[in-house]
Amino acid sequence: MEKMNEKDRAYRGGTSGVKYLLRGPRIDWGVILLKPGETMGAHGHREVEETFYFFQGTPKMVVDDVQYRVEVGDAFRIEPGEKHDIVNDTKEETKVVFIKVPYLPEDKITY
Repeated sequence: MEKMNEKDRAYRGGTSGVKYLLRGPRIDWGVILLKPGETMGAHGHREVEETFYFFQGTPKMVVDDVQYRVEVGDAFRIEPGEKHDIVNDTKEETKVVFIKVPYLPEDKITY
């Protein structure tokens, strides 16, 4: 068993960005906070499936260059090989839970 509280971890970008809560041995998961005008950054994965659950904000989810306007409560499962990004083009913060499986930290494809 492993317990973690979000307040005990820092965002990669200081005050926003990716925040891993638990890493490995089988999954990665955490939260992403995007302030107005910020993006997650377009990327993909060779073998990893990534799921996003949106619980704050209404940004755009971009999958293989197709844009989807997010509603609170939306979830997206991204298959390996699909290019994806989250673009907060709104005036409010966006907060998202992400889960990546399997745990392969070097699997990222950057565009």
